[in-house]
Amino acid sequence: MNLLPHIAFLVAGFILLMKGADYFVEGASMIAAKFGIPQIVIGLTIVACGTSAPEAAVSISAAFKGNVGITVGNILGSNIMNILLILGLTAVVCTVAIKEGTVKVEMPFVVVITVILTGMGIAGGSLSRLDGVILWALFFGFFVYLFRLTKKEGIEEGIEEVNASLLKMIVFTIGGLIAIVLGSDVTVDAATSIAKALSVSDRIIGLTVVAFGTSLPELVTSVTAAFKGKADIAVGNIVGSNIFNILFVVGTVAVIHPVPFDTSFIPDAAAAILSALLLWLLSSKDRKLTRGNGFIMLVCFAVYLAQLLLK
Repeated sequence: MNLLPHIAFLVAGFILLMKGADYFVEGASMIAAKFGIPQIVIGLTIVACGTSAPEAAVSISAAFKGNVGITVGNILGSNIMNILLILGLTAVVCTVAIKEGTVKVEMPFVVVITVILTGMGIAGGSLSRLDGVILWALFFGFFVYLFRLTKKEGIEEGIEEVNASLLKMIVFTIGGLIAIVLGSDVTVDAATSIAKALSVSDRIIGLTVVAFGTSLPELVTSVTAAFKGKADIAVGNIVGSNIFNILFVVGTVAVIHPVPFDTSFIPDAAAAILSALLLWLLSSKDRKLTRGNGFIMLVCFAVYLAQLLLK
C-alpha cells in the first residue's frame, strides 16, 4: 500500500486545522473586543475554545465514523501534550507567571475532572450519555465560575481598538470553522488509513499523531505568547483547553454516542492525571514555571512517549 498520498492528506489536514483555528481565534477575538468583552474572558473562553476546536472537530467526526479509539486517545494525548510538551517548551522559552486563581482553582479543577473522566470510563467500561450530560453540567458550572470571576476582578486590561470591519471578522470566524471541520475530516481519514496499513492501533495513532496535530494551535498560541511576554495567556490557554477538551468535547461525543473506554486507556488516563498534578505542584510554590520546571516537564513527556511507542 502506498502511504505517500495518506501522509500528504494527513499533513494537509493538520495545516487546515492549524490555520483554521488561527483564523477562528483571530476573528472571534476581534468580535469580542469590538463589543467590549474583557480580555480575561477572551483568553479563558474564546482562545481556549478556539485552539481546542481541532480536538472537538476530530473527536466528534471520529465518533460518527466509529473510530472511538481515536476519540478517547486524541483527548487524553492532547491534554498530556498540552501540559508536558507545550507548557514545558513555553517555560523553557521564558519564566511563566501564573495567577493565584489559576493555581488555587483552575489547575486542581483539571485534576478533578480528569479523575472523574477516568472513573466514569473504568466504572462502566464506557462513557454513557448520562456521563456526557454530567460532563456538560460541569462545563456549564465552569462558565458560571468564569463569569463570577470576571465580575469580581473586573477588567484588568484595556479593550484593544479594532479597526477591521465586522464583515471581515465574521468571514475570519466562519472561514476558520469551515477549515477546522474539513481538516478534521481529512485528518481522521488519513490517520485511520495509515494505522490500518501499518497495523497500528487507533489508540496509538490517537495518542500520538492525531493528538499532536490537534495540539498544534495550542503550541503556536502558547509559544508565541511567551515570546511576546504574555506568558499568562499561555497558561490560561492550556488550562482552559484541557477543561474544554474533557467537559465539552468528551461530553458532546458521549451524548451523541456512548464511547467505549477500553482498559488499555487506563495508563494514559493515569498519565493525564499525573501531568495535571505535576503542573499544579510545580506552580504552587512561587506561582510560576521556571526554565528548570520546563525541562522537567519535557523529560516526563519524553519518558511517556518512549514507553508508549516501545510497548
